[in-house]
Amino acid sequence: MFLIPGLGNPGTRYAGNRHNVGFQVLDLLAARHTLRFDRSEHRAVVAHGRTAGQRVRLAKPQTYMNESGRAVGPLARFYKVAPEQIMVVFDDLDLPQGTIRLRPQGGAGGHNGMRSIIEHLATDNFPRLRIGIGRPPGQMDPAAYVLQDFRPEEEAEMTLVRQEAADALELWLREGLPAAMNRYNQ
Repeated sequence: MFLIPGLGNPGTRYAGNRHNVGFQVLDLLAARHTLRFDRSEHRAVVAHGRTAGQRVRLAKPQTYMNESGRAVGPLARFYKVAPEQIMVVFDDLDLPQGTIRLRPQGGAGGHNGMRSIIEHLATDNFPRLRIGIGRPPGQMDPAAYVLQDFRPEEEAEMTLVRQEAADALELWLREGLPAAMNRYNQ
């Protein structure tokens, strides 16, 4: 079984925010495979089913971004999912908008949601899919920037990026992380 947490903030107020791109990718992946987020488990809404031939649990923590580990840690323990079978999907200020990067492990990189997950899993040895949202313009506060929706002129690109991220997740499930990294880390 695989666990794929997408990071974001709960509620319609945040749905289109840059910080919620993890939720957005999971919504797309779930729709492709007719999975529904119809269960509430361990502080997350969860979709169960099969994706790319694998049993999966897609999870959207409802703890707010900075406390994501409070959902991901208990889910991983409850389902006995090994760290290498957890793929966290999240936004990254340090990648140019429209870029995706898969990594087998690593630190939080200043991302509080990832810091929380690393703390609650007691390891940073799990794969992640980072989705670039770019840096804020000018002197804008990064915290304010990530809570903005994508501008209309950015949305066309981000629609394609979300699809590419979902494709990368499917390839990871079918063929493993090296294949997905070779294909999508351009």
